[in-house]
Amino acid sequence: MKNRLSHRLQNISYSQTIAMSAKARALKNKGYDVINLSLGEPDFLPPNFVLSAAKKAIDKGYHYYTPVSGYFELKKAICEKFYRDNRLKYTPSQIVVSTGAKQAIINVLLSLLNKDDEVIIPAPYWVSYLQMVKLCESSPVIIPTMMENNFKIYPEQLEKAITSKTKLFLFSTPCNPTGSVYSYEELKDLAKIFKKYPEVMILTDEIYEHICYSEKHTSIAIFPDIYHQVITVNGLSKAFSMTGWRIGYIGAPEWIAQSCDKIQGQMTSCPNSIAQIAAVTALEAHPNKIEYMIKEFEKRRNLVLEMIKEIDRFQFNKPNGAFYIFPKVSGFFGQKLHGKMIQNSDEFSEFLLEKTKVATVSGSAFGDNECLRISYASSEDKIIEAFTRIKKVLN
Repeated sequence: MKNRLSHRLQNISYSQTIAMSAKARALKNKGYDVINLSLGEPDFLPPNFVLSAAKKAIDKGYHYYTPVSGYFELKKAICEKFYRDNRLKYTPSQIVVSTGAKQAIINVLLSLLNKDDEVIIPAPYWVSYLQMVKLCESSPVIIPTMMENNFKIYPEQLEKAITSKTKLFLFSTPCNPTGSVYSYEELKDLAKIFKKYPEVMILTDEIYEHICYSEKHTSIAIFPDIYHQVITVNGLSKAFSMTGWRIGYIGAPEWIAQSCDKIQGQMTSCPNSIAQIAAVTALEAHPNKIEYMIKEFEKRRNLVLEMIKEIDRFQFNKPNGAFYIFPKVSGFFGQKLHGKMIQNSDEFSEFLLEKTKVATVSGSAFGDNECLRISYASSEDKIIEAFTRIKKVLN
């Protein structure tokens, strides 16, 4: 049957984060005590003021199709949020609300990319970037980074990667999977390169914007010389713990917004009406309303940093955002652990799930086979138990 499938489908892989989570659930259903540190899903409930807004929306009758790109009042709230938090000026005609930031990204890629166009992606990258680019039959150009530079690219690397075929640069800050946050000065230096190549568009994924610790978040669209090259992607899944509500959005040049509206109108039409109304309330709230979650993530980050020090042969840096740590585990490759030969990060992640019943995600899914992504979006108790198990098996 495989040869009856489209070549586009055969060219992409399943999401390894979702696949690992499915394996963890399967073991849990068999009665095993599995701790799932594979998914980037906060364990908090959405804030009460968001829940109340959703209930009111139901009572007020928001049950029907909305405009494809979202309610005007939500788009207006997004514009106000962009200006308040990021000092970015967008109008409602530049906003498209989608069924999660993931749909927002694929809308943009389908709008821009043709066969054999090149898309520059720094590695490590979020798992779906590479697969989405391949789905568009375009060519990913990967820029490797080093832990010593907190997994961030240098301007020289960027300029060297740009060719006459380059259509787009795609990255995230704060970064999934590394937790790295590009500073204002670092983005300013990259912006100087992009200014020289006005035909290159920039898609910046800022879904973890509010989950920053020592480094303040900066949007690359803040630099006026490249503002018209930038598509800013954001959403409510992470900072507001609204993963299942599926609300993402873009701020972009109007011609991009119009093309995304066109694509979305033929694919899924509008996002959920109730979730949109709740999103208005969420975005109108000052970020200090969710500060309690950010403080808890930072506390968990610090706990992970303390516990991971005690595990032999794990190399790691200090993430400044998101809720992941991305340790290098290649020190275990080529060795037998409890009778099992470990050759790569896929086998190491499988080994941990088998022997410790802790689910993580192989670094190969993110473009770095030497590492492992561990989420600390779970409770302190689960984090402590997970790292205790890993330490016991590996040490």
